Amino acid sequence: MSLTLPRLVYGAGWRAALPLLMRNARLAAGMAQRTLETPLPRADLWLQASSAGEAALAVELARNLPARGAATVLVTTSTDQGYGLVEQAAAGLAAERPGLRLLPAYQPFDAPRLAARAVDQVRPKALVLLETELWPGLLLACREAGVPVVVVNGRMATKSLARYLLWPRLWREVAPERVLAVSEADSLRFSALFGAGRVAVMPNMKFDRVATSASENPAGAALSRLLPEDTPFLVLGSVREQEEAALSGVLSRVLAARPETVVGLYPRHMYRIAGWRARLTSWQLPWVLRSKADGALAPGTVLLGDVFGELAAAYVLARAAFVGGSLARLGGQNFLEAAAAGVVPVIGPHWKNFAWVGREILAEGLAVEVPGPDALAGALLARLAEPESRPSVRARLAVFVDSRRGGTRQACETLASFLDRA
Repeated sequence: MSLTLPRLVYGAGWRAALPLLMRNARLAAGMAQRTLETPLPRADLWLQASSAGEAALAVELARNLPARGAATVLVTTSTDQGYGLVEQAAAGLAAERPGLRLLPAYQPFDAPRLAARAVDQVRPKALVLLETELWPGLLLACREAGVPVVVVNGRMATKSLARYLLWPRLWREVAPERVLAVSEADSLRFSALFGAGRVAVMPNMKFDRVATSASENPAGAALSRLLPEDTPFLVLGSVREQEEAALSGVLSRVLAARPETVVGLYPRHMYRIAGWRARLTSWQLPWVLRSKADGALAPGTVLLGDVFGELAAAYVLARAAFVGGSLARLGGQNFLEAAAAGVVPVIGPHWKNFAWVGREILAEGLAVEVPGPDALAGALLARLAEPESRPSVRARLAVFVDSRRGGTRQACETLASFLDRA
């Protein structure tokens, strides 16, 4: 099949979009690299990682690569956060692996002509696409340049597959050499698009980065001095603005049933502190800013967390915890941090950002999911009445996570085989 028609159609779309993208303020950082006005550097291995989360996985791949085959690793990313993460990691990695250079760059726009120039500039031995990074222009360019492409930690939603299958012959022609998918379901979807012979299943690399115990936190000692001995401490962590109104009834019900409780309320974003001050006052709940707290807190007080970096320490002291971003359709926040501290987190039904953990974590009793605010209050009261042993929670989390580790090693072994043959 000739790829002339797909290239023309895709290229025409990019020619129409580029003038708008070049005026987009959010993309202004790194525009010279996005357009290749500033050329990309040469590298042995190219890792494409769109977001900060994928950039973190790219850094782990680079850190664990075998010494042979890849002395220079280019990591391209679409976001400022991803770029900053790679840039920061590069200095540490240089000291940790003296023979390895990690180079951050912004991802060039995927217009076919730009993608072809980018591949010619970098001339990698292999290209790695992290998770869901299927870029037609880049795949076409690599196919024509003879650069093998490997998808690592691959994920594909059913809706995405349906869109890709609108032009199935194109995707078969530009298929990666190898796809390592994070589940059997993802593997089947990649196989439907690219053919089963090139797809395998790997453990999700994110499990390799999960801590199963809380690290030492100097904030813990200062916080503990505010809590009278044996006082039940309830933490509402990473609460988002869209969940604030719903928590009125939760707080009222919990404090009515357990008036001896102290509540640590930690908004996800500090700009919401002022809003919370107004809400707590209107709800007639006693509160104090964490930055102003001095001495033991009275029962029933809401400690409003306006100090950066204290949430992890709060989980260590909590008898029960709710992890926000999950009552509203926001994708959820990191509830594994609470479990690592030894407290079983209660979460709402919306945690797609952490769906990779799997619903098995609920079956293992390492998180409790509730459908809404009414059930949340009941679940928190139950945890306050009968908290589980911290060592037990941590031990069970370690078993759960350890049985799912190994994805980084498998990915690096696969990459080594392509680097060795180049």
